[in-house]
Amino acid sequence: MTQSPIDPSQARIFVLEDDPEVARLICMSLAEYGFRCEQMRAGRQLLERARQLTPDLCIVDLGLPDMDGMQVVRELQDGSPCAVLILTGRNDVTDRVLGLELGADDYIVKPFEPRELVARVRSILRRYQRSASADSAGERSTARFAGWTFDANRHALLAPDGREVPLSAAEAGLLATLLRRPNKILSREQLLGERDVDPFDRSIDVRISRLRRKLDDDPQNPRLIKTVYGAGYLFAVQVEWV
Repeated sequence: MTQSPIDPSQARIFVLEDDPEVARLICMSLAEYGFRCEQMRAGRQLLERARQLTPDLCIVDLGLPDMDGMQVVRELQDGSPCAVLILTGRNDVTDRVLGLELGADDYIVKPFEPRELVARVRSILRRYQRSASADSAGERSTARFAGWTFDANRHALLAPDGREVPLSAAEAGLLATLLRRPNKILSREQLLGERDVDPFDRSIDVRISRLRRKLDDDPQNPRLIKTVYGAGYLFAVQVEWV
């Protein structure tokens, strides 16, 4: 089945960037492709706005005047889970990995090519669109596996002992993709929803690692999410959708 194209005008994008020239470049670049943006300069401003109206995607600069951008990402995922693209001038792999650990979907380093930023935004939104389409395609939105329960509509994960395990929007989307195709090897490209992935891009590996920890899946000997070296990842237990 051919996937319906994204309607950019329906996506709600918040841009958190304190440099007015960079913010203007981002919004103009996205506007050329039909996207509409709301621009904020302070982290607290964005968090307050997100509580009022949950965005589809936030572009978050890490260098802010009032708080650290990493804290913004953390609070967004705790209170108003949504897709996040980190924008950073810090050319440090540690910062990028930390952002992904906190639930960001992707990152882009300044200075950036506007077309690359737009491509990253479109890729992230396509990924979430596919997840939402899968969840709405049928009535079965709750998955049960190995004593765990996952509600795809609410992004709610319940452990076998009944405790609720918090998931970022990125983690919930990844788990839903794995659960929809259990016992099948999924490549990093399939999990990221992109045809071409930079061989040095470790974003999906970071997210898999974080998801394993939340599922109490021993990374040295995983029982649920297995690594198939050179091929991808495989969800290795039976899944029942109800």
